[in-house]
Amino acid sequence: MSKEVFYPLLLLLIPFIGTLFSSDVNWGVFDFIIMGGLLTLLGVGLKWVSTRTTNSKIRMVYMGLLVLLFLVVWVELAVGVFSSSFLGT
Repeated sequence: MSKEVFYPLLLLLIPFIGTLFSSDVNWGVFDFIIMGGLLTLLGVGLKWVSTRTTNSKIRMVYMGLLVLLFLVVWVELAVGVFSSSFLGT
């Protein structure tokens, strides 16, 4: 596995710096672990798709679906859009 899979983890610097300088960003260790896992899975998935597909249009569709899935999971963990709408609250 190449090290470029872990490049998305650099995005964790943004909330880390935010927690240092602002009380508005309130991330705990568990939040960093979960987001690190999600970003690592996204990096592995994007790398896997880019090495396994030869057609550029299909590659972009698969990568777009991976990013969309990542965003849906992230939004659900952040604010609970789906759980609150299913429960009727």
